[in-house]
Amino acid sequence: MSAAAPPTALDGTRAADPDKRKAIRKAIGAGSIGNFVEQFDYGLYGYLAPVLAPAFFPAGNPTTAVLSTYAIIAIACLVRPLGGTLVGRWGDKVGRKKTLLWTIVVMGVSTALIGVLPTYHQIGLLAPLLLLLIRIVQGVVSGGEYVGAVAFVVEWAEPHRRAYYASYASNSCFFGILAGAGTAALTSSVFQGDALGSYGWRIPFLLALPLSAVGIWLRKRIEETPEFVRATEDGTQVVKAPVREAIRSQLRPMLVFCGISIMLAILSYSWVTFYPEYLTGALGLPRWMALTSNAISVAVLIPLLPLAGKLSDRIGRKPMLTMGAIACIVLVPLAFYVGERGTFGSAIASQLIYIVPEFFLTGIVTVCAAELFATRTRFSAGAMAYNASFSIFMGITPFVATLLVSGFGTIYAVWVYLAAAAVLALVVVTTFMTETYRSRLGADKFSR
Repeated sequence: MSAAAPPTALDGTRAADPDKRKAIRKAIGAGSIGNFVEQFDYGLYGYLAPVLAPAFFPAGNPTTAVLSTYAIIAIACLVRPLGGTLVGRWGDKVGRKKTLLWTIVVMGVSTALIGVLPTYHQIGLLAPLLLLLIRIVQGVVSGGEYVGAVAFVVEWAEPHRRAYYASYASNSCFFGILAGAGTAALTSSVFQGDALGSYGWRIPFLLALPLSAVGIWLRKRIEETPEFVRATEDGTQVVKAPVREAIRSQLRPMLVFCGISIMLAILSYSWVTFYPEYLTGALGLPRWMALTSNAISVAVLIPLLPLAGKLSDRIGRKPMLTMGAIACIVLVPLAFYVGERGTFGSAIASQLIYIVPEFFLTGIVTVCAAELFATRTRFSAGAMAYNASFSIFMGITPFVATLLVSGFGTIYAVWVYLAAAAVLALVVVTTFMTETYRSRLGADKFSR
């Protein structure tokens, strides 16, 4: 007797066999570990910024020192488009797997180096310059890591479950942020006063080395994506100049992605990086309460993102993005209003409101980073678009949000900043975006 055919999915496609499902799970783990390490580092740096500031900058105005610490993040993120261009080019020419193997090595080593840097009091201005140099190296490598990992997962995924599987790549970022927040909170609790400022903050950054070792092991165990192999096995779709080809043939989807992802960058990083510091500095909430409330909201969002992916695989990307943009405009000021009471309970409640637009946007923007672009230039086009929008606004948002609150004296100035990006996204989604959730992954989009 012949083997039974795989069951049919709701959209008429064949479900994957057990071996393919196993390979997909391995691909999710291999792709996601780099995102975890990157966001673990980013979360540590953001949450420990008030501790890092006096270690790397001269004593004086505490606000100026914190702003300087955030500014290093912003400067490092400004080089991510260059990094995305370089890493994306390699990803389209030599493959996703080889490229992602070395990116996780560089990320792990550079994060660990932060933990052994001398301070301003030891070597003067050389200390912040070394910190900036390390963050720039991280920015270059990270410019291709996230988009490459998303492409890796989506190119392994079943066609009718791409958003669902991509949600795990998104979740790895939040797991990283949550781990960074939890580690920062634990570090702040275990080490008090001078102990935290002198050596306690260093220990979490050194954890990046064993995490990267796990990532190398995972990425060596998985094969190249079937989609990339299909597209390049006869040599017809190997692009000699993928960056130039991406700009020539994929400029419109790149601009569309920029238009929708700026909103998510501002939404996410005003929440996970700026808001805990605002709760502490402006509202007087103890730091451990601010970090814990943020960690609780991230933990609540994590199991919701796969559900959002499943919903998007049923109704499409555009409805989810539209609802997310509207939620940014309507619900974020409500979240800020609730949080202004300055209690632990109000901090949790405000951030639970805040994650509603995250539910509609996070995983969907993630899968769009792969679906909007053709296979032959997916890594390059996705990396350039992602870094020209999301990465830059990810880096500058804590800095801009701090300036806005300082200049206008109210956190609602941050909401206006976000609402402007949400309006832009609404225009882009409703006017210029083509629905992609049932499109063929390797095909050009916006060709008609």
